[in-house]
Amino acid sequence: MSGGDVLEDDDKALPAAHAYQWESAYKRSWEALEEDNDGSLASTLALLARDRLKRRRTAAAKASETPLHRGTIRHLFVVVDLSEAMAAPADGLPPTRLECVLAATETFVSEFLIVNPLGSIGIVATRDGGAEKLTEMTGNASDHISAIRNRSNREPRGEPSLQNALEIARRSLLHVPSHGSREILILYSALMTCDPGNIFDTIESLKTDNIRVSIIGLSAEMQICKRVCKETKGIYSVVMNEGHLKEILGGHVAPPPIESDKSSSLAIIEMGFPSSSTFELPTLCANHKKPTQSGYMCPKCKTVVCDLPTDCPICSLTLVSSVLLARSYHHLFPVPTYKEVALASSYKSTHCRACQLPFPKSADDDEKAGKSNSNPDLQQQLKVQERVLMGHAGVGSGRYECSSCKEHYCLECDLYAHEVLRNCAGCLSKRI
Repeated sequence: MSGGDVLEDDDKALPAAHAYQWESAYKRSWEALEEDNDGSLASTLALLARDRLKRRRTAAAKASETPLHRGTIRHLFVVVDLSEAMAAPADGLPPTRLECVLAATETFVSEFLIVNPLGSIGIVATRDGGAEKLTEMTGNASDHISAIRNRSNREPRGEPSLQNALEIARRSLLHVPSHGSREILILYSALMTCDPGNIFDTIESLKTDNIRVSIIGLSAEMQICKRVCKETKGIYSVVMNEGHLKEILGGHVAPPPIESDKSSSLAIIEMGFPSSSTFELPTLCANHKKPTQSGYMCPKCKTVVCDLPTDCPICSLTLVSSVLLARSYHHLFPVPTYKEVALASSYKSTHCRACQLPFPKSADDDEKAGKSNSNPDLQQQLKVQERVLMGHAGVGSGRYECSSCKEHYCLECDLYAHEVLRNCAGCLSKRI
């Protein structure tokens, strides 16, 4: 029967048509794997991983092409939507939208405080038509992670209120000195907002107070969210899947560029460098209002605080340590982007300057070596490494040169020097 045939075809096509987005990431993934001439998959798997590294390096190089003034003292409030919309099923954010967002927020908080050692962060949640502050603004990542993992803070309820969340964060940022940035990052899942007043008045207040608002939409684009970001010169993004969410959050870790009119009015900043002290009797921390027997004493007004960096709640002096100040140095003088070495018949380097792993051999090296190596296992390992370093189509030398020390590095060491070490190994060795 023709109708039955059509129905049978529809049933066969139903699972593919209605498959979840996160399932499609693993569907027929074996098709990307290809065996080499020796029947091995090692080179293909390594090439796929290397392609991801090259895309990450290309994006970082484009971002660093234009020199920008960036603020090293950042004050950021993260607003998390804990409404019923977070409990709704969502394609691309497994296992649930709530768990995926809170796990990504934990990672973001840790990375933010590592990259911005002089910055501080706070967390606000919006649900039941209101907003509440989960953590005060501080530079201690453990306080924020504990608040995120608290069971009572992981229960979505009611509707969100965008205006109430913005007002709580705005009032908390008013005491921030002019030399520090004021930022709000919102993770918003709902497609509506339950506000008690005119949200456009709140937008004008944010503009007056120089507060930058960025919103990450978890469902679909909303006009009011787009308007808030546009008026406050923030960034509005809508995520497609879990990987896209992590990528967008990673883009907010580095300090944003400072406007030209604000950078021209920068002046000397007064800071205090308190030393760690231990007290015989419990002393009240001025920030958290809790007793402590160890902390830092403000050199100006002798107020005790338990964490650094922070602003003294009595005299408003910025309190930091020399270690944190040194760690923020890479924002002021970043490592220059390494230049990829063009293909040639011979190179001056045979090994990476940092990790000392061998580069792929040039044509002259292969001619000199000939067939002298009779170890089949070693030959197979060298073939795999050469295919990985040379790329899919044999394009690229696998070498990246520093413009200062003229040393050659592999791709992994290039990324490590720019993202983690924040220094060039060859330049540092020549200074010793």
